[in-house]
Amino acid sequence: MSTTAMPPSPELERLTLGFIPLLDAALLIIAREQGFFAEQGLEVSLSRENAWSTLRDKVAAGLLDGAQMLAPLPLAMSLGLGRAPCDARAPIILSRNGNTLTLSERLCHDSGAALGADPATGARALGDWLRRQAGERRPRLAMVYPFSCQHYLLREWLSLAGIDAERGVELIALPPPRMVEALQEGRIDGFCAGEPWGTLARHRGAGRLVATGAQLWPDHPEKVLGVTGSWARRYPATQAALIRALARASSWLADSPEHGRRARDWLALPPYLDRSICHLDGLGLDSAPIHQRLHGEGVLRPSPATAGRFAEHLGRHMRDHGRTLDLHTLEECYSPVHFDAATHH
Repeated sequence: MSTTAMPPSPELERLTLGFIPLLDAALLIIAREQGFFAEQGLEVSLSRENAWSTLRDKVAAGLLDGAQMLAPLPLAMSLGLGRAPCDARAPIILSRNGNTLTLSERLCHDSGAALGADPATGARALGDWLRRQAGERRPRLAMVYPFSCQHYLLREWLSLAGIDAERGVELIALPPPRMVEALQEGRIDGFCAGEPWGTLARHRGAGRLVATGAQLWPDHPEKVLGVTGSWARRYPATQAALIRALARASSWLADSPEHGRRARDWLALPPYLDRSICHLDGLGLDSAPIHQRLHGEGVLRPSPATAGRFAEHLGRHMRDHGRTLDLHTLEECYSPVHFDAATHH
């Protein structure tokens, strides 16, 4: 007679995870609201943060047990980019794709930039317009954090038209929830951010989508669960329970379109995304042109290979500052070992 060993009980019964109000916080919210954390013996509180730097520092200081993070952020933390070094890990991917590049209505009208099948088309339209406007004010474009896919996607999109990101435009960092208001008030001329902020700008008549992350980096990891290395070593059973709960949330979301609508209603609650998703009937998962993926074969499993695209940008930044990207650190940050053990992959 065969028996299946029960996983060890979590070392922590109560913990707090941080998130930024974005659609790809969905798995955290589903796992809490649908009871998947509770099934694993965890009582999880979700703490809404509005800036990636604040969230990063709270995880590093132990004020949060972990958090939804930009995919490059655990590596940037471990390398000491943007703050003192803090060993960090990404034991599970929370989403792939999901970013939009949005320009103001006025800039789209003047330049002719528009969303098309080829993202280079809109970039070239903007580039041609900028060359005709030589000497005029540079467009101010926002991204969410210096070490983010949004920053790197924006730079790569500009490069498609030969636009120098240092001289042709002005790049600034803004928290995602402030993007639409800044665009409406004319403080920025465009931005790259995760959903729902690009489609909300379009819904309010403030901007238009001109490209998506799915077009530029198809199926790239966008958000991960981030924890410190010391936390992971101290609470391995708790980490495994988190991974299983989030994987269960992903499977549940894939089970039925009705589950997507229910998840949308949870995200619309005031503690989470509130009115910022009032324009969405559902989560619109894996639909064109954004193709946000929160479920599917291999979507949640981290690996050093999945980090390759943004690691190139981080490596370039380090070379510019006389340093070298440590491949061992990269491999440790995005190792699939804990995901595979928790899910018996």
